Amino acid sequence: MGNRAGTEEEVIVVGGGPVGLWLAAELRLGGVSVTVLEAREVRGPHSRALTVHPRTIENLAFRGAAEPFLSEGVRIPRGHFGGLPELMDFSALETPFPFTLAIPQARTEELLEAHARAAGARILRGHQVTGLAQEADADRVTVRVTGPDGPYALEASYVVGCDGTRSAVRGAAGIDFPGSDANVWGWLGDVVLDDPPADVGLSVSGPRGGLLAVRLPGGVHRFVGVAPEGIGTAPAGDPTLEELRATVTGIIGRDFGMRDPVWLSRFGNATRQAARYRAGRVLLAGDAAHMHFPAGGVGLNVGLQDATNLGWKLAATVRGTASAGLLDSYHDERHPVGAELLESTRAQTALMTAFSAEGQALRAFIGGRIASVPAFSKDLAERLSGLAVAYPPAPGGAAHPLAGRRAPDLALDLDRTGADGAAGLFTLLREGRHVLLDLTGAGPGAEPESGAGAGPGAGAGPADGEGAPALPSGTIPYRARLVSAHPGWSGVRTALVRPDGHVAWALGAALPAPR
Repeated sequence: MGNRAGTEEEVIVVGGGPVGLWLAAELRLGGVSVTVLEAREVRGPHSRALTVHPRTIENLAFRGAAEPFLSEGVRIPRGHFGGLPELMDFSALETPFPFTLAIPQARTEELLEAHARAAGARILRGHQVTGLAQEADADRVTVRVTGPDGPYALEASYVVGCDGTRSAVRGAAGIDFPGSDANVWGWLGDVVLDDPPADVGLSVSGPRGGLLAVRLPGGVHRFVGVAPEGIGTAPAGDPTLEELRATVTGIIGRDFGMRDPVWLSRFGNATRQAARYRAGRVLLAGDAAHMHFPAGGVGLNVGLQDATNLGWKLAATVRGTASAGLLDSYHDERHPVGAELLESTRAQTALMTAFSAEGQALRAFIGGRIASVPAFSKDLAERLSGLAVAYPPAPGGAAHPLAGRRAPDLALDLDRTGADGAAGLFTLLREGRHVLLDLTGAGPGAEPESGAGAGPGAGAGPADGEGAPALPSGTIPYRARLVSAHPGWSGVRTALVRPDGHVAWALGAALPAPR
């Protein structure tokens, strides 16, 4: 590609990792043109992130993109908190996906790139962003890029930095990234085992360190952990295979016949969060907005969920159909989630490095509560998996306990014009539009409410308009009845579900919210 100075785009996404690729697909679903600029010419062979959590799988499912992940990933029905050996049982979670998936990040990127390209996103590799500029009150952002044929410039209505912890976009936009430097260093090794553990996941901890081991696709196991010598002073370089064998043996008493390392690396616990996720026409998502110790495998997932929250809002803003303040709500909703992410990973780091006698007692105490108090274990699992995320109800919305909460995959018996049928809510979200559910089970009737788009169930409006805000442009209405019970949904007559699967508002019996 030659010099493209002055070329105009609707949205430029900087960074072609999982978050940038997922955001690009979401923007295309919203009818917006998007170009992804990725500095790497080829995808990296190694995968620091490999855990896909239940809420992320739900996000993929309500865009019809989950199947390859489900067929290729290793399903792990339990999860750890702070490396504790007493594991949380994900089977208690109300989700069609009560497990995490172990799938290498390189494969996740490959799948998401295919999804984004199929949606019509343009992805340019070997194009490094070197700077950007936005003038006050201007309606464009100028992005400076160095590509295979030299430097050039692009202009876009909006730019989103998904370019990692060293984000060039964040720096150029003048967004602060406060936090703390690393003082703990962990290690990881992807290796072949002659005598692998029987379980797909293994968690062990003691005074000499803690480790997790998980089976990956392709006959490889990942060991990841931290030991007392990793506290305070940064180790020199990546571990060798001999060092990994010695460390694992010191913690668990055996090395499982590890050989043929695929990747050996170290990582630290530097923890930071962007002061704001939006600066004018520049926004941040994923690691560009938050960095932390990789405890619990949550970072990739929070980033993908950032993109799910941002995509429909930014698309509506570009199209000119967004309500006042909609794009600002991205920061308002996701910054607190990022702050909770940092709190959780810091707490888990403290548990992982609790090597003293007192620290071991603390680990035993909390682990005992996870094992013996199902409600505590479930609460931790909901938080770790992303299922507990709830946003403040929209201004002017009905004050209902479901407002702002994640909508489960409601089993629905749809009353369509000319045909009846069953469907899950996630299937109805595949068009990336608001879904209006009239759960009174009445037959087809009046014309759609103002702003409701045509689609299955067109003609269905709120069962009770009292207290219902105006519908967003493009809303798809459905009449249906609940086929099975879901906590908090009994007595609900009408609900508006956002494109990101959260309840915008609901009308009906105000029963206790799901927890």
